[in-house]
Amino acid sequence: MKTSIKNIFTILAFLTLSISFAQNVEGVVTTTANVPLEAVNVVIKGTTSSTITDQSGKFSIDTRGKLPVTLLVQYVGYKTAEIEVTTLPAPALNILLNEENELVEVVVSSRRRIEKVQDVPIAVSVVTGKQAEQTGAFNVNRIKELVPSVQLYSSNPRNTGINIRSLGSPFGLTNDGIDPGVGFYVDGVYYARPAATTLDFIDVEQIEVLRGPQGSLFGKNTTSGAFNITTRKPSFTSGADFEVSYGNYSFLQAKASVTGALSKKLAGRLSFSGTSRDGLIDNVATGRSTNTLNNQGIRGQLLYTPTENTNIIFAADITTQRPDGYAQVVAGVAPTQRAAYRQFNNIIADLNYQLPSQNAFDRKIDQDTPWRSNQDLGGVSLNIDTKIGGGTLTSTTAWRFWNWDPSNDRDFTGLQVLAKSQNPTRQTQITQELRYAGQLSSKLSGVVGVFFIDQTSKTDGTEESGNAQWRFSQSTTSNLWKTPGLFEGYGIKTDARIRASSAAVFGQLDWAITDRLHVLPGLRYNYDKKDADYSRTTYGGLQTTDPALLALKKLVYSDQAFNSNTDNTDFSGNITVSYKASDRINAYATYAKSYKPVGVNVAGLPTNSAGEPLLDLAVIKPEKVNHYEVGVKTSPFKNSILNLTFFNTDIKDFQTNVQAAELGVNRGYLANADKVRVRGAELDASFVFSEHLTINGAATYTDGKYVKFTNAPLPLEETGAPVAFKDVSGTDLPGASKWAGSLGGELSDRAKFFGNAGKVFVAVDSYARSEFSSSPSASKYLVVQGYAIFNARLGFRASQGLSIHFWGRNLFNKDYYEQLLPAGGNTGQYAGVLGDQRTYGVTLKYSL
Repeated sequence: MKTSIKNIFTILAFLTLSISFAQNVEGVVTTTANVPLEAVNVVIKGTTSSTITDQSGKFSIDTRGKLPVTLLVQYVGYKTAEIEVTTLPAPALNILLNEENELVEVVVSSRRRIEKVQDVPIAVSVVTGKQAEQTGAFNVNRIKELVPSVQLYSSNPRNTGINIRSLGSPFGLTNDGIDPGVGFYVDGVYYARPAATTLDFIDVEQIEVLRGPQGSLFGKNTTSGAFNITTRKPSFTSGADFEVSYGNYSFLQAKASVTGALSKKLAGRLSFSGTSRDGLIDNVATGRSTNTLNNQGIRGQLLYTPTENTNIIFAADITTQRPDGYAQVVAGVAPTQRAAYRQFNNIIADLNYQLPSQNAFDRKIDQDTPWRSNQDLGGVSLNIDTKIGGGTLTSTTAWRFWNWDPSNDRDFTGLQVLAKSQNPTRQTQITQELRYAGQLSSKLSGVVGVFFIDQTSKTDGTEESGNAQWRFSQSTTSNLWKTPGLFEGYGIKTDARIRASSAAVFGQLDWAITDRLHVLPGLRYNYDKKDADYSRTTYGGLQTTDPALLALKKLVYSDQAFNSNTDNTDFSGNITVSYKASDRINAYATYAKSYKPVGVNVAGLPTNSAGEPLLDLAVIKPEKVNHYEVGVKTSPFKNSILNLTFFNTDIKDFQTNVQAAELGVNRGYLANADKVRVRGAELDASFVFSEHLTINGAATYTDGKYVKFTNAPLPLEETGAPVAFKDVSGTDLPGASKWAGSLGGELSDRAKFFGNAGKVFVAVDSYARSEFSSSPSASKYLVVQGYAIFNARLGFRASQGLSIHFWGRNLFNKDYYEQLLPAGGNTGQYAGVLGDQRTYGVTLKYSL
């Protein structure tokens, strides 16, 4: 990777060249109180040309004929201003500088227009690209530490679920036959597979996290919220950023981005990110560490402006991951209700095997099946924005792909129980969105659009038994189980295909009854169609015609095939009433009727006593959602934000994922819970107490319950009970912590470093959550205990030139689980996805 990073930097360096000719730009710099500022540094971005203002705040600088140019106006304690000059001779400039530690009025595009986040009647959190970089949040798993309403669970990129307010994806292992309830958009392009959330961010400008159903503003209907991510766009002014980080465990991360004009109407931007790290878990069987990082991504954009009213952006990106991971560590053993000889500890005793450690946080494994989590994700998009009348017509066309090449050890031990467990997948998607947003009259504005997505997913899987499988699968006392070679090499080949199409018409109006009172109705019509084919074929093992031996083999794996074809239509909508009581108080109330489309099982079905698949589980009912929310956004005093939200979400036919005791049901199967309810409250706050001190925090309380779920799967400790299902009505939803929160602050002061004006700072941030169930049916053994982690940074930052900071994560080296999950076959042992131990390092950044 280090060689590839060096090559990328070399390529990017060549792209920073430009041409010039001479003429002066003049102006005056003052504070917002109209006080002239002396000795302000005025720099032509991307050059060494600079000047300073005189005692009257005036300046004159030679552009050397370069057009367009961007002036950087820098003064210690004030926000750096960027002024673009496009014509010569340029008019005299009047430049106002704002205090750096004034609370920035963040703007968002969630409602398809640029507006202040405090004016938007939606529960939305915003993380800027700079904030993400400074806190080391280079993927969504780190973002959840800044936005506690977000939960992300990942035992590997495919088996990743992202939730908001504990809703969105079924907790546990992923099934490709359902749609995520949390949308993930990058520059307006919808990413259909949740694996995208495990990738490193590339040159991000801003991350907007919208909470609650989003069906009338976005192309893809989502019941729980959306990530709306925008990247930095090409600029006609040359610029470049280079960043490199080093840390313990040989952590190395490099980022670079260059932009500039390619012609009068064409600009480009090229961005790169690469991350590598040694493993955090020791495999005593191989003598190597595992759970490494090895990620590279590159993104290119071309901006074409044929007229002043039209922007066309063509973008292409590719990201690859080649880690040795994601290995899980045995976290404990639960006694089941099976016979004594079927208990995990008795099984491994009979096989003369011992776990390498009884403590998961020794971070030792001896797993004999290699862990591989290779994935490639990328695509191309074309975005056209044209101003028409009082609004903008936007067309977003995209093609994307996801390739997944895994290898897993689903028994989590050094025994050859499951010698192979791998389900390579290729997913492709085509999306088209056409949307018009703007002012329709003096009192009416809104957005209306159409959306289409067509995606295919193909899986060719293999699961194969090893020489210890007989003992783990043994379900009778017959000596035939000991037949040499009966199960060794015995497995299944899986062929799963799914094609999913969705089309929608959506829109939302904003009716200004008065300047302060607005009513916002929204509607959506959706059509969804899914066609799935599944088949698995047994192979290998002892070749025999003995019916008794064949019956034993069938108890482990059996042939299975089914197909399902289903479609569904739905009308949904929402209505919001917002009232701006004053410039400092904005209140709103929302009701939304939403839904998640019909699902299909494409990972095998459980069987009945005759060994036949339960075909009634092939198609999963759509979720029906009723959502209520009230919120108030306030600014109690200057440079402060204090927002409070209350919400209640009721879901009928909640789509949940079940970890089956049958080995042939890969990654579990889908089922419907009758009714689920989630209610809670959220608090967001930011305060700038002085030019030196800022504090920000967020907290959420969530109460998630199965209101009615009478045919839930058995929890791990009840495996082997005489009944197949359990009534878990009234119990907590998996993955739902009652409490979660983040708190951070920064202390800073003016300083200079190598001649650059900037600030020296020390910052601390923390994230905490209470305990939560890690099983679809509550198990006392699969409860993740609450935890808190603390991070800190110390350094110097400047808008231009060199910045440096030292950082540490999980400073107190807290041992914690992110997820617990049972082994394949539910024999009693369960494994944990471990949170990272303490890490630390240094980051250097240079901006031109």
